[in-house]
Amino acid sequence: MADFSEIERAYRQFPDRVKSLMLSTVNPDGFPHASYAPFVMGRDREFYIFVSGLSTHTENLKTTPRAGILLIQDEGETNQIFARQRLMYDCETTWVERHDPNWTGIADWFEQRFGSIITMLRQLPDFQIFRLKPVQGRFVLGFGAAYEVDRSNLERLIPTEN
Repeated sequence: MADFSEIERAYRQFPDRVKSLMLSTVNPDGFPHASYAPFVMGRDREFYIFVSGLSTHTENLKTTPRAGILLIQDEGETNQIFARQRLMYDCETTWVERHDPNWTGIADWFEQRFGSIITMLRQLPDFQIFRLKPVQGRFVLGFGAAYEVDRSNLERLIPTEN
């Protein structure tokens, strides 16, 4: 078992290992919808997604501003498919409108991370940015190694009782 500071370091670095997140939204009738989106992460572990207004998840986020997100280890990198490393958050979401002073800076982060495709997407009026602010979470390193995210400090973990 790794020392707890190593586990917290692995948690803090985990979002850098993946470029997209699995996104769970709810439609107005209460049915879940699963999808994915590339992301950038800002201060305070806030996630941003740049998504088409034509997609189901965008409409769901506008009507129900909550989402679940999952960042998960690639299947090709795991030794045990039942114990993939993963990070889950329940999030409150906010639409970042184009006239918001932060929109350009966030779009720049996407361009730095994903390259020239963002230059084109920025020109499309239906593409929108959402902020996903975690309110609670869980980090799983494998069997018997699950940790709750400290709600008062999202940079910290709390060992769970198994």
